[in-house]
Amino acid sequence: MVDTELRESFLRLRTEVGKAVVGQDAAVTGLTIALLTGGHVLLEGVPGVAKTLLVRTLSRALSLDTKRVQFTPDLMPGDITGSLVYDAKVGAFEFREGPVFTNILLADEINRTPPKTQSALLEAMEERQVSVDGETRPLPVPFMVAATMNPIEYEGTYTLPEAQLDRFLLKLVLDVPERDVETEVLRRHSEGFNPRDLAAAGVTPVLGPAEIAAAQKSVGQVGASADVIGYTVDLARATRQSPSVKLGVSPRGSTALLAAAKAWAWLNAVDSITPDHIQAMALPVLRHRIQLRPEAELEGISSDSILRSIIQQVQVPI
Repeated sequence: MVDTELRESFLRLRTEVGKAVVGQDAAVTGLTIALLTGGHVLLEGVPGVAKTLLVRTLSRALSLDTKRVQFTPDLMPGDITGSLVYDAKVGAFEFREGPVFTNILLADEINRTPPKTQSALLEAMEERQVSVDGETRPLPVPFMVAATMNPIEYEGTYTLPEAQLDRFLLKLVLDVPERDVETEVLRRHSEGFNPRDLAAAGVTPVLGPAEIAAAQKSVGQVGASADVIGYTVDLARATRQSPSVKLGVSPRGSTALLAAAKAWAWLNAVDSITPDHIQAMALPVLRHRIQLRPEAELEGISSDSILRSIIQQVQVPI
């Protein structure tokens, strides 16, 4: 399958998701870029903005296995990775796979479980494997974690470890929709749309593992000039030098930004990334990778505002 056909398939993917989800085009694009780069996505938004529906619809539009885990305070690491279970019939322990053995893992309200359980995903997200009782077990290919998080409820929630945040390629913020979008949502519900019945909405699979693997290979061939690579590094270094930032973007963050920019360029049929592609992906890739100083938070300064300022200040290569 040539690049043009692959791109058309990913465009159809966005169309299929649009049959059930209205007005979240940026989030759909972000999830598409994560698929193209083999990355993971953190979806942040208040309840009711279609975070879970978005991932469920994407999963249905793909010929991939999907499992959902509702993160709760009593969730244990083995509930995610799996564990050894004694089989009385054979008189031995056997490994029972956890929900992480899937292509797309929907980690719902990931910040509602303690750090010990959150960290159980670290090896899976980074190494595409889990280790249980000293034995390493590979995960299916492709593998993506799509985690949701509520930004306004703090009771009964836990802060995500920095090491885990850094493993998410993107942090996508889903805002409350504009009036016309919300009106369209209500119109669809009034006409019988049921978010629990995506088949009735006409959502059908348009991509499978083979197409995703081919597209990932094609994205890896998108070029990046020395000037653009240098510009990416300068943006990351500028976050470390900002007086409002306690911890800036790591080299892993720079690498993630370059990869996301390549995927965005590929979707737009461009053979080599430009500073515009870097700038377009800077906020979703970097916003969760910087720690603000307490005084900056008290002044109401946000990660996004700092990144926008840095983008304006760092010299763009000609």
